[in-house]
Amino acid sequence: MNKKTVFIDMDGVLVDFVSAFPKLEPEILEQYKDNKDDIPHIFGLMEPMPDAIESYNRIAEKYDTYILSTAPWENPSAWHDKLLWVKKHLGTVAFKRLILSHNKHLCKGEYLIDDRHDKNGADRFDGELIHFKSERFNDWKKVCEYLQV
Repeated sequence: MNKKTVFIDMDGVLVDFVSAFPKLEPEILEQYKDNKDDIPHIFGLMEPMPDAIESYNRIAEKYDTYILSTAPWENPSAWHDKLLWVKKHLGTVAFKRLILSHNKHLCKGEYLIDDRHDKNGADRFDGELIHFKSERFNDWKKVCEYLQV
């Protein structure tokens, strides 16, 4: 029996983007105040969202699970840092399961867990969008209940 496929976004879903800010010098935050995505190596400073790691592992036991994220075009370190983050926090369970794309709708699967429903092709994803942080799926517990893991 083939497993259903789940794609999980990083920023705001697996990764707590704002957790990096206290680790940065105020001058850096001021310099990049209009586009914090472009701060060099910011993605390596981020912590997991509450319950994200445990939830990813549970989902990966039942589903064919991938991480589907975008990386800022003007921040080459983001691509590298996202890979290192996955290796550090998800290890072998996510081995070679990171996809970086600005066109999420090109990936085929049953579910996409994303906090943004209108960016990078999430709104055109062929499967079901599980809108993380929405009223229905406001945390990982609700997502896991829905996916029955």
